[in-house]
Amino acid sequence: MLMIILDGSIVTVAMPAIQNDLGFTPAGLSWVVNAYLIAFGSLLLLAGRLGDLLGRKRMFLVGTAAFTAASLLAGVATTPALLIAARFLQGIGSAMASAVGLGILVTLFTEPRERARAIAVFSFTGAAGASIGQVLGGVLTDALSWHWIFFINLPIGLAALAVAVPVLPRDRGLGLRAGADVAGALLVTAGLMLGIYTVVKVEEYGWSSAHTLGTGLLALALLGAFVARQATAETPLMPLRILRSRAVAGANLVQLLMVAALFSFQILVALYLQKVLGYGSARTGLAMLPAAAVIGAVSLGISARLNARFGERRVLLTGLVLLTGVLGLLARVPVHAHYLTDLLPVMLLAAGFGLALPALTTLGMSDAKADDAGLASGLFNTTQQIGMALGVALLSTLAASRTDGLLAEGASRGEALTGGYHLAFIVGTGFLVAAFAVAFTVLRAARPKPVGSSRGRTQAR
Repeated sequence: MLMIILDGSIVTVAMPAIQNDLGFTPAGLSWVVNAYLIAFGSLLLLAGRLGDLLGRKRMFLVGTAAFTAASLLAGVATTPALLIAARFLQGIGSAMASAVGLGILVTLFTEPRERARAIAVFSFTGAAGASIGQVLGGVLTDALSWHWIFFINLPIGLAALAVAVPVLPRDRGLGLRAGADVAGALLVTAGLMLGIYTVVKVEEYGWSSAHTLGTGLLALALLGAFVARQATAETPLMPLRILRSRAVAGANLVQLLMVAALFSFQILVALYLQKVLGYGSARTGLAMLPAAAVIGAVSLGISARLNARFGERRVLLTGLVLLTGVLGLLARVPVHAHYLTDLLPVMLLAAGFGLALPALTTLGMSDAKADDAGLASGLFNTTQQIGMALGVALLSTLAASRTDGLLAEGASRGEALTGGYHLAFIVGTGFLVAAFAVAFTVLRAARPKPVGSSRGRTQAR
């Protein structure tokens, strides 16, 4: 997971160097990111269910190997087409490995305190991967070349495989007969792929364009057909019973809103630092490092204990309040900001993410039965990717539109950019308020039930 999340942030820093070296057009360059997002986001649900059917360990190993091999291909790419193809393959491998990650955790760690610690470590790798990627991307690109942002995945992937083979217990899975719904698989994969494609192209075509409306409606129709198919199929790919749980449904909705909002923190703050304050890529990563440090300290140090003492719902609500403060303060950040007084407090309040994500992850997996753990994991990761794509499309479009409007009114470039970012932060704050409302009203304060059998607990030990 560290490798997969690191790869997502490390690429954004190196995009200008990739464009100059391989001769990408501005429109073509976006596909270095889009090819990965479309493959990754659209296959998570299918990969999670296949993990339940064929074995989660097998899916994890094959996905990690595929991602590592695709990283090598991306690193040696000499043409735009080859790099885009490698990124698509990386997305496939990422989906296979990450879709079953949480499923493996909740079936191995069944005691609530033990599981809380495992999920805290799992959540910490997300913050670590994003922050390391921002710093490492600039350093590797400046010191060596952009090729090394992909080569860095090779030792991580090989190490993960070397550890996973002897450590993860073998699981045979339910078998394809328990859920080999080919028609459902085609419908959900096509619907998610088309939906994510629609969202990532919104900035180019606009929300009200015929392209966006046409592809968006077709994606909704495919997903609607998938749901109808699951209600009647003898062996459904996604048994709809998983969505009857208030914890699972509520946690996934909260995550979608939270991730969409926090895109404005991870990406737009970096753009503000570089385009308004004039920071370089490495300095930008270092400026955002305190956020990763406090998120890691809270995730690893206290989140599990707080969840055990006060319950995940209360901890999640507290984290959302802190994150609302983060975006609320950013909505007032000045053009000529001072890091210590204007930005460092924001970075420290990001500790709320270290509270919210482990609690939300536990809630999202709390009612997953052992046979559905991979599916629940894939669903949780899918809503994360959809939230990210929606955040990218909506908030970046709003920021760009507001910036253009301010420039037309005669504002300086710095003022216009800051005004655009302010609007995105305000909308992101609204998303977090909505997430708080959903968490407060939908999620109950019940303790999660252990999943798995005594045999699973024995295997874990």
